[in-house]
Amino acid sequence: MKVLGYVYRFLSNFVFLALVYYSLNLIEKYPQRVMLAVMILIYAGMHSASALRSFYFFQRIERLESEARRLSAIAAEGPNAAASRKQIVGEVAGLRHAGEMKAYIDLLFLALAILLCIAKIVTN
Repeated sequence: MKVLGYVYRFLSNFVFLALVYYSLNLIEKYPQRVMLAVMILIYAGMHSASALRSFYFFQRIERLESEARRLSAIAAEGPNAAASRKQIVGEVAGLRHAGEMKAYIDLLFLALAILLCIAKIVTN
């Protein structure tokens, strides 16, 4: 299921990049192309800021994971409680890692879209 999430994120971002490329090449008048490129740059900038902000969130989750591991080692409530806590911490770590990978995929395609827009603005 995790791989399907990565594939979906990759395909949706690839379609976005293809639409950006097609729309920038379709418009022949330079002022209109620049206006579209600037709007795409604004969108990509806002989305990039959101993706970068999510890394701060993932860093906080990582701190909570380490704290939960430390507390579960200290608290001796029985083997079942320790096993369930380890399972929960492991699941959270897996979800955090998957979220980070998806954010990296987003940032990659947004950087490509930004480079494409800048190239279309610079060239006439």
